[in-house]
Formats: sequence, C-alpha cells, structure tokens
Amino acid sequence: MGSEALHYTPGELMVAVAAREIHDGEVVFVGMRLPILAFCLARSTHAPSAIGLFENGVVRDSPARDFVVTISDGPNVAGALWCTEMRDIMGLLQAGRVDLGFIGGAQIDRFGNLNTGYVGPPDRLTRLPGSGGGGDIACLARRHVIIMTHQRRRFVERVDYVTSPGFGEGGDWRGRVGLPGGGPAAVITTLGVFRFDPATREMALASTHPGVTVAQVRAQTGWSLACAPPVTETPAPTAEELAVIRRFDPDGFWTRERG
Repeated sequence: MGSEALHYTPGELMVAVAAREIHDGEVVFVGMRLPILAFCLARSTHAPSAIGLFENGVVRDSPARDFVVTISDGPNVAGALWCTEMRDIMGLLQAGRVDLGFIGGAQIDRFGNLNTGYVGPPDRLTRLPGSGGGGDIACLARRHVIIMTHQRRRFVERVDYVTSPGFGEGGDWRGRVGLPGGGPAAVITTLGVFRFDPATREMALASTHPGVTVAQVRAQTGWSLACAPPVTETPAPTAEELAVIRRFDPDGFWTRERG
C-alpha cells in the first residue's frame, strides 16, 4: 500500500489507539461510536478471539460485516453469537466477566472521574444524557478506557457531578469504597494518551499525537497536568489498521469528522 494511504484523520488515529488496548481473548464491553470500530479493528488484526458485548444484548465473536451506526443496527445483529437482553449483559458485567469497557463523558478530572449528569451551578444547570451503562462499566469492569474530545471545558479540576467513577480522590479510594473493578487504564483524547500513576492514581500524559505539543495539551487541561517521562509520540495507524478502519467506516461517518 502506498504512502498516500498513511494520511489519516484524528478519529482514525483514536480508533487505532483504542483497538490496541484490546488484548486477544478478552471480553470487551464495546460502547458506542469509536469503540465499535476499535473492536472491529482489534478483532480483525491482533485480537481475533476477543468477544464483544453490547448494551442492547448483542454478543459478537466476529466484527460486523457492514458499517454500524448504532449498536442495534442490522449489521451488528446479523451473525451475532447471542442476541439476548440487556439484563444478561449487565449480569455478565456484575459477575466480573468483563475484562475491558469503553466509556466517554462530558467532563473528566485528574483522577479519571467522569460526568455525564449535569454541568453548571445549581441555578443554571445544563442537564446531560446521564451515564447509561457507563457507571456500571466504570465500577465493575476489570479496567476501562475513556475516549473523549480534549477541551479545557471538559478537562476540569473537579467534575460537577460523578456519573462514572475513576479513582475518586486518588490513591486507594476505589478499594476503600468497595469498587471491584480496576478503574481507568487509559484516556484517549483528540490530543494524546494518558495513563494513571500506580500510587497516586492521578492522570499523566503518556504520549502526544503526531503534530501535538505538550504545551498544547496543557493549554487544554484545567489543572496542572503531570507527565509520565518520557512523553512519547503516539504511534500512527499502520497501513493495515487504516485499511481495516476504512473497510468498517467506508464513508468516514465516525472517523473523518473530528479535528
């Protein structure tokens, strides 16, 4: 494949990075939008035995053959391993059978707590869609990965409301409050990738996407952002990864609108 194929969008990069978080044989709570493509990519490349769980009750041991906009689309149902009910999927999550979940949010803070409930002061609240299954994934999955747009108004010192807990107040907070899941393993944004310090559980910049500087990331972050030295450059999608992403999103519905 020629070098022209290596031109990619920020969305395609985020899908490739998210797919690399999926290990072969894992049970993955897939989520909406970019995670659908990440699962298809991982399943088609390095994780051929991964199992995908969808909140609507679909379980897949193969990527959908055609483009999927929402998890209840025909292509996501066709060829599914199991079409059951939401309670069965949530039961698997509660039973500790989910290795990895993907979630997003309107706000995030330095400990990976997410807010999709409301923003603003009490007299001028803006209500948001709510957590859906995000809160369950954040509490019960062995680890979860957060995907979201990186803007200063979203990366805040303290979220207005916690709908999906990360590491709470940091340190051993999850253990003290009795959450069985392992918490966030990574945050993938439009600017970089973040990991969490194993002791403090504070988010730290691990890599910046090609063309993005640390200063740009800090300018869009509402607290004094830590870095995990050395901060590297996020590996670009390979030609194979791009080909797979474009096979599952041929018109760039999810991957060519982010900037």
